[in-house]
Amino acid sequence: MKNKFNPKKTGYLILGLAMVFLLSNCKKETEEIDTSYPEIFASASAFPQQCSIIKRGESFTFKAQVSDNVELGSMSIDIHHNFDHHSHSTEVNSCNMEAIKNPVKPYLLIREINIPAGQKNYETTATINVPADIDPGDYHFLIRITDKAGWQTIKGISIKIN
Repeated sequence: MKNKFNPKKTGYLILGLAMVFLLSNCKKETEEIDTSYPEIFASASAFPQQCSIIKRGESFTFKAQVSDNVELGSMSIDIHHNFDHHSHSTEVNSCNMEAIKNPVKPYLLIREINIPAGQKNYETTATINVPADIDPGDYHFLIRITDKAGWQTIKGISIKIN
């Protein structure tokens, strides 16, 4: 039995393949991609602010307002010494700094701040206890906010712990 060329069947096959190709390349609705960084607002009620003085052996309330155009993700704070005068500051004003020194018992705090899911705007407050026996001096207070898409903003504040 010989295979005969059937132009009608071949035409249907080519038409079917062309339709599959065209339909598979149809543009599907896609979610808009978030390309904007989250924001940390420097409001009058925010604390600490650039050059704030915090006392050893006491607690203070960290307060910040953050936002994102789509959805906020995670937030963390980082307090570490600046006895070597390195810089993370994102602020225009500089603070009076003590002389460079070697740390003996520096304060270090890294803390995650919970942001409820689905938030575009959030005001956070957290109580931070500062031990009495840490080295006094110049410190950095870093705020990191990351949105759900992975974009991150960092605000670096210089503070003094006395």
